[in-house]
Amino acid sequence: MGIFAQRNKDRPNQIGLSTVELIWHRGRSIGVRMLDAMNGTPVLDIKPVYREFRPAADIRQPAWVADLMRKYF
Repeated sequence: MGIFAQRNKDRPNQIGLSTVELIWHRGRSIGVRMLDAMNGTPVLDIKPVYREFRPAADIRQPAWVADLMRKYF
């Protein structure tokens, strides 16, 4: 609830955002893949991803980004 519950792109707090893959959940704990954060970073909010909130068009990026990201994880 409150400011952390909104999806507005103009949120007053510049909190990082990652779209992750849910691997497992046990009670109130979850395991995810592809979280762009350091170990110990607090997670303030979790929301499901809906197609309607993703970019409508394909994402364009230079070829070097794909090369870099292939070795990132």
